[in-house]
This record gives sequence, structure tokens and C-alpha cells, in this order.
Amino acid sequence: MDDCGFETYVADLCRRDGCTDVTRVGGAGDLGADVTGRLPDGRRFVIQCKRYAKHRTVGSRDLQTFNGTARAEHGADVPVFVASCVFTGPAREFAARHRLCLIDIDLLGFWNSGTPLTSFLELDISRSGTHRKLHPDHD
Repeated sequence: MDDCGFETYVADLCRRDGCTDVTRVGGAGDLGADVTGRLPDGRRFVIQCKRYAKHRTVGSRDLQTFNGTARAEHGADVPVFVASCVFTGPAREFAARHRLCLIDIDLLGFWNSGTPLTSFLELDISRSGTHRKLHPDHD
């Protein structure tokens, strides 16, 4: 699937989950908005999609750029960054500080399998993607 196909795929997942006004807007000059719409509760979301090979990572620079436009330029209540790979540790930490929702290749699999988008919005992304086992006493 090419970049446009990936963005269309993400838009279709949003529609499946009851989102409305879903539009694929990606392309030259999109200022980081590949998919826009409204969550079932009415909040506006903006999604940046990156279709990278699995061995690549998304770093904090990409998130900093997206953060600079998602709310200010696009009026996002909920900025979401979807990638076909994983995010670096600094990227996850930046996203946690700035309340960006990250969906990496692993969460994308859950989303594809039926987990609704809204389930990912409150995850502790600063800890996600570490592939570390939690201690038994962790809540």
C-alpha cells in the first residue's frame, strides 16, 4: 500500500469506529493533517500518518512538527500520530508531555482487529513500545 492508501485505510478505520466528517486531506501542503474528523463524542481529531518500513522509527522531530500544527493550524482537540513502525523513546516522552496520541505498528494491529480509536486516546504512551515486562506488583 502506498502513502495515499495508508491514509485512506486509517480514515476507513475512523469511520468504522463511529467517527464523523472523516476526510483524507493528506498531500503536499497539508501541514501535517492526513485525516481529519470528529470522534463520536464530537471532539475534532487530526491524524498524521507515516507509512515507514518496520525497521524504521519515528523520532521526536516528526512529533514536534506535528504538534506545532495540529492544534494551532487545524484546531485539533485530539492530535493522533499513526505510524507503521515504532516511535523512539524521546518521541514517546515528547508526545506524553504534549498530550499527543501515538498509534504504532503494534497498536495499529489492535485497531485493525476491532479495538476502537477511542481506546487508544488515554494510554500512557510514555511507557508504550518499550517491550519490557512489567513487574508483578505493577497495577
